[in-house]
Amino acid sequence: MLYNYSTEELIGLQGLIIKKIEANEKEIHIHGELERKTHICPDCGAETDKIHDYRIQVIKDIPIYNKNAFIFLKKRRYRCQCGKRFYEDNTFLPRYHRRTNRLSAYIIYKLRTMVTFTDVGKEVNLSTTTVMRTFDLVSYSPKDLPTTLSIDEFKGNTNKEKYQCIITDPVNKVVMDILPKRYENYLTTYFLKFDKSERDKITAFVSDMWKPYASLASNLFKNAEQIVDKYHWIRQVFRAFDSVRKQVQKKLGKQYRIYFKHSRKILFKRFNELTDEQKLQVNILLYASPSLSTAHFYKEEFLKILDCKDRASAKVALSDWINSAYDCGIERFRKCAQTMINWMTGILNSFSTPVTNGFTEGCNNKIKVLKRIAFGYQNFNRFRNRILHIFSNQSLVNLKQATAS
Repeated sequence: MLYNYSTEELIGLQGLIIKKIEANEKEIHIHGELERKTHICPDCGAETDKIHDYRIQVIKDIPIYNKNAFIFLKKRRYRCQCGKRFYEDNTFLPRYHRRTNRLSAYIIYKLRTMVTFTDVGKEVNLSTTTVMRTFDLVSYSPKDLPTTLSIDEFKGNTNKEKYQCIITDPVNKVVMDILPKRYENYLTTYFLKFDKSERDKITAFVSDMWKPYASLASNLFKNAEQIVDKYHWIRQVFRAFDSVRKQVQKKLGKQYRIYFKHSRKILFKRFNELTDEQKLQVNILLYASPSLSTAHFYKEEFLKILDCKDRASAKVALSDWINSAYDCGIERFRKCAQTMINWMTGILNSFSTPVTNGFTEGCNNKIKVLKRIAFGYQNFNRFRNRILHIFSNQSLVNLKQATAS
């Protein structure tokens, strides 16, 4: 008796009386039965403990010591005085299932990591389709909005759409939802599902420089301060500078062109952070082209704006840079200056808060890895739930009951 109790605790199947355990190189077979007890007839409600017959049911369980585990359960069928025959209650096996509850829970737990459905299926000795059906029991739905909202798109290529949209809380590092489209009309319909009180509590809206996001914030989040992510507006200047570098590079001979290409990193870096040898190298490169020298000067002047500690000083410095860049004679910098004017409010707001799209961009990188290892997703709902399952806390998940009819 002591042996049976210890074995039950070790295996973790409460209520199962272990009769025998067999093992070979690949599998472990656990033979057992449940304790006989009085049951309530599902038809008439009378109590009965009369056994009609037995049957052996083979049940798949979680792997044990890297071996496939099977439970050979000797099931009783009870007989009531009203003539009804029914199987005994079972706490670890849902009705009509041939795998334990904890095997389904184990599958869902494993899918919280960056693995494929196929890999999990091989581990638990189930087909890929069965693993996907098990995961489809997982369902996420956001209940309320955070005070700070971040939005961005990523290339998902799912549901016949090239881009999907991710919504996060960058302060608490939580992925709120994944949307199938990034169009303004779709986003408007989505956020209108939330009460106005929920939308009004948003005080900061962080996004990149895409007009539908800005329009969405203006129309639906009246109390939110629109913030343009620093990475995106800083990148505008570096792209303009790199465009000039490429134009100069194309006009050079092969040897000097390769030298220019390999020197891209030090041209991008702040001049006062370079070593003496690197400064000399940069000066040689800038001497080769007046336009590149001019572009480098405006790039360096722009980086000084990033040292501003408040919104007011940043506004003065950025305005001066824009006025100067307009007259520099380089078309790409003139367009860059115009972009800064168009997004001036959002850019300046980024100096008054430490919140950025950094967390959201990091999530996008992880999503790309998930998509790559799975060779893409066709089913958007499954893709969405998989992303939310990986990023969200376990307490947010709403698992459907496996015993539901």
